[in-house]
This record gives sequence, structure tokens and C-alpha cells, in this order.
Amino acid sequence: MAEEGEFYGKHGEPRKYDPNFKGPIQNRGCTDIICCILFILAILGYFAVGILAWSQGEPRKVIYPTDSRGQFCGQVGTPLEKKPFLFYFNIMKCASPLVLLEFQCPTTQICVEKCPSKFLTLLEVYKKKDDLDTYASYCKDGVDFSKMGVPEILKQGLCPAMLTPSKPFTRRCFPALGTQKDGVVVVGNKTTFNDGEGNTRNAEDLLKGAKQANVVVEARQVAMKIFEDYTRSWYWILIGLVLAMVISLIFIVLLRFLAGIMVWVMIVLVILVIGYGIFHCYMEYASLKGEPGADVTLQDLGFQTDFMVYLQIQQTWLAFMIILCILEVIIILLLIFLRKRILIAIALIKEASRAIGHVMSSLFYPLLTFALLALVIAYWAITAVFLSTSNVAVYKVFNETACEYSYSTCDPTNFNTSKVKTECPDSECMFAFYGGETYYHKYLIALQFYNVFLFFWCANFVTALGQVTLAGAFASYYWAFKKPDNMPAFPIFASLGRALRYHTGTLAFGSLILSIVQVIRVLLEYLDHKLKGAQNKCTKFLLCCLKCCFWCLEKFIKFLNRNAYIMVAIYGKNFCTSARDAFFLLMRNVIRVAVLDKVTDFLLFLGKLLIVGSVGIFAFFFFSGRIKAIQETAPTLNYYWVPILTVVVGSYLIAHGFFSVYAMCVDTLFLCFCEDLERNDGSLERPYYMSPELHDILSVNKGPEEPEEPQGVEPSPQSPWQDAGEIQQQQHLQMQEQGEGEGHAQQAPQE
Repeated sequence: MAEEGEFYGKHGEPRKYDPNFKGPIQNRGCTDIICCILFILAILGYFAVGILAWSQGEPRKVIYPTDSRGQFCGQVGTPLEKKPFLFYFNIMKCASPLVLLEFQCPTTQICVEKCPSKFLTLLEVYKKKDDLDTYASYCKDGVDFSKMGVPEILKQGLCPAMLTPSKPFTRRCFPALGTQKDGVVVVGNKTTFNDGEGNTRNAEDLLKGAKQANVVVEARQVAMKIFEDYTRSWYWILIGLVLAMVISLIFIVLLRFLAGIMVWVMIVLVILVIGYGIFHCYMEYASLKGEPGADVTLQDLGFQTDFMVYLQIQQTWLAFMIILCILEVIIILLLIFLRKRILIAIALIKEASRAIGHVMSSLFYPLLTFALLALVIAYWAITAVFLSTSNVAVYKVFNETACEYSYSTCDPTNFNTSKVKTECPDSECMFAFYGGETYYHKYLIALQFYNVFLFFWCANFVTALGQVTLAGAFASYYWAFKKPDNMPAFPIFASLGRALRYHTGTLAFGSLILSIVQVIRVLLEYLDHKLKGAQNKCTKFLLCCLKCCFWCLEKFIKFLNRNAYIMVAIYGKNFCTSARDAFFLLMRNVIRVAVLDKVTDFLLFLGKLLIVGSVGIFAFFFFSGRIKAIQETAPTLNYYWVPILTVVVGSYLIAHGFFSVYAMCVDTLFLCFCEDLERNDGSLERPYYMSPELHDILSVNKGPEEPEEPQGVEPSPQSPWQDAGEIQQQQHLQMQEQGEGEGHAQQAPQE
């Protein structure tokens, strides 16, 4: 008894019997009002940042290329509307390191209607006059060939010295380079060309400049291909997501009526699906044996934008096979060692199925959470784009010869009459990048940080709102003595109304703590990325430890918040009190927590894995064209992994949404069960609200607070560990004798 009292002293006092407690408290007040006010002010500030970003931003900077004067090529409603392509006067200058520093080639760039299709030099067309009009379309406006000679035109930088055959690439004209069988680089079927200044150059010189200029736009080209794949396959992706939703819903409905059978079927199917994955990877690995180039290692191959290349080498399939084998072994070992606990978790899932059966609207609540999260993500993304494009055009001095003003800021409107032009006659004032020196531009990074922080805060708030709403609904089910007669008519709406009316501040408080930790993790990842090249081993070790610690802290806060929100839904207290009560309640039942919490999560994870694996395998065979019967139906794609990955991720989110309802139901019922054991003893005066099956299963696993009954001593009628089925049978007989009179009414909880 002394040890029991000491245990209770460390982890708080257990709940006392309260005849007036009938489930979620109705007469409650507003909690954490200060944090509620702070959250509202932060949201208003977030709207102000969005309005400011939308008024200053220019998303066209991402879409359209910019010429040397800062104008957008191909922009509708401007003189350049019919000139969508950006042309470089001398693309070989793009090989300069300046391209990587300021993302702009140190050469004149203009907008043109189409890219040049053949070799031409200014000197040739000036003498023959045949292609003079064509050549003039690649010069600056206002060039008069009849009054100006070639040296003067080139000196003033009005025209390029040469034109090379080019092709449009992300709205930019790049040389039409190719390679011969012996690997020699050619441009327009020529290995050499005249640069227009009397020099013979190799095609490889163009290749160097094109590669450097391509550094900035290569990612955009991949993004355009991905976008093109989405436009071709969006309806098939939508069908795949609908299929995942239907399978998830059918699975949940079957789980409602056949919980035990479905769990074991799910376990067997997961093992079989992963086993098939291992077999498929082995067959692909064996089929590539002896194929030319299939023995190349992933390290030698490096990063490739075309992911199809990776599927043509053996090492990729070997890596997939090893990963799946490890996953299969881990799952089988866990099932072997947790086989007894799985039976207990199945019983709790059965009880959760009965609860969900009485609160069917809970299955559709994740749709509201998805909609709110989509709104938060869309607002964050749009605001981030507008903030990143709200800089102004910055112009720099570019010149051929040495000049003390090189790369200094300039103004193109009066540059020709400025001191810089006088001292450096060959210099040009050209667009360099987007930036700014104003008060607003100096705080753009702070505004972006605020945008990221509010994104985490709002997303966590939406998640917390869903958890409190579901917890309140399932707690109404548990504390209804006569189910479902004593439950409220609309438990989800009633719980949602209580959460928004009384506990907005509490939800904001818990979300704020979690958001701070998540933002710190983001900053650590950013520092790790920035210091990757310069950090020593000590710094690397320190960053690794910090990231690990904050990852663990985030997981702990999520676990604590989840259980705190359940207590908020039941008792309506503030966040700190609810978190303390939930923590102590779990500590007083630590053995049951260890038995049930992760085992139940593991079983639900297997269900999500089964749905995602099934839909993912079907998507792989469909989009890769391996199903001959519907091979012609599948869309032609640049990267068939794009829709597959989208379907897999979307299927996981959908399955997670449905199974999160089960997970929240299990956690709520478990905490209510622990409260029920402390409040009641199973007697006629203090009956349990739990089902006899749930009592028989969970009371077997006693915590430290549950002392063993002395041998040879009959348990007291007030003992919480006597047969719950017998007690409840007596309760029902008594109620039948009393009818529906006052005695029954006293047992029924109120909404």
C-alpha cells in the first residue's frame, strides 16, 4: 500500500467518483483567452502580409524570360507579346562564373519572334544584303544599316556579330548542338564556325556557354515536363485517388462488422504484397543481367532528370529488393513478438468500430480537415510566390575591357549620358537580377519567415481542431450508459461547436508550441544545407545531435498534444491543465499504454500500407503501359513516375484520413477507459460505462497502480477487478425491473 501511495503521489491523484459526471462537460468556459487573441492578431497580420505581397509581387517573373531592359518576353498586352523567345547576342559569354553568381549572362539579351535557323555573320549580310532584314530582327530597335558601318554597330552593341542555328528551350534560344558518332560536338552539322569577328571557333565553345546558361533554366524545363505530364494524366490520377477512397471506405465498413477477420486478412495481404514486390524486383534484376550498361552503379550514373534511366540498371532493382526484404522481415518479426498484444489491440479496434458505427459522420470529417489544410497550403504557396517575385529589377554595368565601374548598379534610362559611359565607352547597363534596397525589400526574408511560421501554426491548428472534434464525439459515445439512446443527436457538430466556441485559444496554444519546434527543425535543416561545404566534423556532429533531439521533441509534443486535446474535449479545461492530467493519467496506466498504443498504431499502419501498396501497384502497371489490354488507353508521358508518385502519396493521405479517425477513436476510448476504472468500480451504485468485453481484455494488463488480490481471499463486491459481465448483467436486470423510471434516468448521461 505504501508503494501504491508513493506511485500515486508521483503521478497525481486518481479520479474520484462523481455522480454528476455524465461525459463531456456542457457548462464550460473559454480557455486560454490570451493565446486566442494572439492567434487572431497573427492571422490578421498574415492577411496583411498576403495583401502586401500580392500588391508588390509579380508572378510573371517566374513564367516569362526577361531581356536586358527588364521587359518580359511574350507578355500579353505589351509590345513584346509576339516576341516570346529570349535571344543571347553572344552565348559563349554565358560560360562566365557570373552566371552562377547573379543568374544573368554578361551579354545583351533581346526578345525575338523566333530563334535563328542558320549561320549568319553581320559582315556577310552587310555585304550581300540578302538576309539583312532577317538579321535586323535580332538587333536592337533603331539600327540604320544605311548610315552605320559594321565596326560602329558592333562597338555600340546594337547587333550580334553572328547568328547560330538555335532551338527554343524554355522560351530561350540555345544553339542546336549535337554529337557525331565519334562524340565530336557539332552545331548545324558544323564542327567550327566564324564568330563574326574574324575568328574560327569550335562548336564546343558554344556547348560550354549553353551549359552555363542552362544551369538556371534546367530545373524549370523539368518542371514544365512534369506539368505537361499532369495535364495529360490528371483525370487518371483523379480516378486512382477515387479508387483509393472507395477501397478505404470499404475497408473501414468491413472493419466495422468484421474487425478481427479484417485485421488478420490485412496482415496476410500486406505480407503477400511486399512478397510480390520482392519477387518483381528480383525478376527485373535477373532480366537486366548481361544487358549492356546495366551494370553501371548509381554513384557512377549520378543525378539524372529522366528517372527512367535508373530503372535500366541492376543496382536500382537490387536496392529496391533489399529494402523490401528488410521491411518484410521487420513486419514478420513484429507480428511474432507482438502476437498476444495484437489480440488485445484487435479487441480495442472492435470497440472503436462499434463507436464509429454510432458516429458514422466521423468518417467524413477528414474531408473538412483536408479542405482546410488545402486552403492553408494554397495561401502559403501563393503568398510565398508573390513575396519571392516582389523584388524590383536591378541593372548592372557589363563591359568587355577593364573598368572600375564593372558590375556596379546603374540606371538604364540615363546611362548613355552618365559618367560611367564616358569613362567606359564599351560598357552596357543591362538587367542583372531581381532585388531591391528599399525598406520593404530589406525585410522580405523576415516576411517569408513569418509566412512559413504562420503556415505551420495554421496547419497544426486545423489538425488540432479535428482531433478535439473527434475526441468529443467519441467521448460522448463512451460516457453514454445506454448506447446510442443517451448520445447527442449530432455528436460531431456538437463537439465542433464546443471546440470553436470555447477552446480556440487552447488549440492555438498547443499548435503554437508544436509550430515553434517545427520551425526550429526547418532552421536546423537550412543551416545544415548552408554549412555543408564548410562545416567540420564537430559542427556536423553538433547539428546532427540537435536535429535528432528536436525530432524526438516534436514526436513527444505531438503525442502529448493529442492526449491533452482529448481531455480538453471531455472536461473543457485549459491546455496546461489538460496536458498535465493526460500525462499523469497515462503514467498511472503506463503498462497499458506500452501494450496498446504502438501496437494499435502498427495495425492501422498496415492497413494504410495495404491500400497504398494495392493502388500503387495498379498505377505502376497502368502508367508504365505493362497491362497490354489497356496499353493504348494509358497516356504518353515524359516521366511515368510523376502520376504514379502522385497517386501513391494521394492514396496514403486519403487512407491516413480515414484511419486517423480510428486512431483518434482508439486513443479517446483508451483514456475514457482509464478514467472509468478510476471513477467507478463496477458495482450497482458505481457501474462501469465500458463494455464487458473491453473490461475483460484491458483489465488483464494491470498497471503499477493495480495491486494483485491476495491469494485465498475472495474479491470484494466493490473491487474493480471482479467479473464485469456479471456486474453488467445485474445492472440490466435491475433496469428491466425499474423500467424506464427515475432510477434509469439517473444513470443516463446528458449531452
